[in-house]
Amino acid sequence: MDGDDDRLRQVLALVAPGTQLRDGLERILRGRTGALIVLGFDEVVASMCTGGFVLDVDFSATRLRELAKMDGAIVIDTDGRGSGTVVRAGVQLVPDPRIATPESGTRHRTADKASRQCGFPVISVSQSMSLIAVYLDGRRHVLEDSGAILARANQALATLERYASRLDEVTGNLSALEIEDLVTVRDVATVLQRAEMVRRISDEVRGYVVELGTDGRLVELQMDELIAGFETELSSVVHDYVGPDGSSGEAGAALAGLAALDSSELLSLEAVARQVTGGRVEGGLDATVSPRGYRMLRRLPRLPDVVVHRLVDRFGSLQKLLAAGVEDLQQVDGLTLSRARGVREGLSRLAETSILERYV
Repeated sequence: MDGDDDRLRQVLALVAPGTQLRDGLERILRGRTGALIVLGFDEVVASMCTGGFVLDVDFSATRLRELAKMDGAIVIDTDGRGSGTVVRAGVQLVPDPRIATPESGTRHRTADKASRQCGFPVISVSQSMSLIAVYLDGRRHVLEDSGAILARANQALATLERYASRLDEVTGNLSALEIEDLVTVRDVATVLQRAEMVRRISDEVRGYVVELGTDGRLVELQMDELIAGFETELSSVVHDYVGPDGSSGEAGAALAGLAALDSSELLSLEAVARQVTGGRVEGGLDATVSPRGYRMLRRLPRLPDVVVHRLVDRFGSLQKLLAAGVEDLQQVDGLTLSRARGVREGLSRLAETSILERYV
């Protein structure tokens, strides 16, 4: 399903406000005519086309509008950026009659069947209903007015802001517990639960940004500000606690497992915890766990990730890192005296700040 969503978003980006293709579609709507447009051309599409004209002219919004005045479909060989070549116009599309479709209108039935057969997106512009529908991979997506999408995007942004604020609170609490070595599975699961919620809401906002096109720039800027550093934080938490050694493979599997949880499962801390512990931790949510130190080390400025991995491999846990002196840190490959001092002082500052933020 994620692959299908990505394909649909790519197509929606082609027809978003500000693109030539969207301009042409809106001209067709204002002219009160319908249209059937295939976005792609190959042997399968050619086999479905009968009659019409072979054009091979550059695409433009005005040409699309004029060609839509004729009966028949328009075939555009797109370049992936909302432009391309108008290959044919005025053709009758004859898809395989054995292909089933839930659509009822002639134009919509043809669009759905043609898309299913050739694999390219097909756009249907309805004259009577004044709507634009995109058919792809057996799915139908109706293009909405920017105002309606923007209202939903702003509502999603407000929700994202609340969840991001709550995520900051629980990660701050986790930091203090890590310094005191008092972390439980419940604490880790709470952070991952909130982080996955933030990821899903931000993914929804990204979908709105794609549909809004040039009208979604401010929404995208606000979203980027709210989730800055989020991906690194989520990945670091998983690396700190997943599996016996926190390998990239284990971390990737845990992140994929979190993403695969449905909405009801995500509300269960036990279900979230299982994605990280794999059922290996005894004692349930109240079992104590110790971080490896990835998250704290990645908060230090200008510390390469390769050095972070070497530090974790050398010391094995955050508590041992906190107890290590400058001479101990210097034994790690890639740590000069100045960098070892920077790591030592940086970890001390993070420890003090985390404790103060929790108790003051």
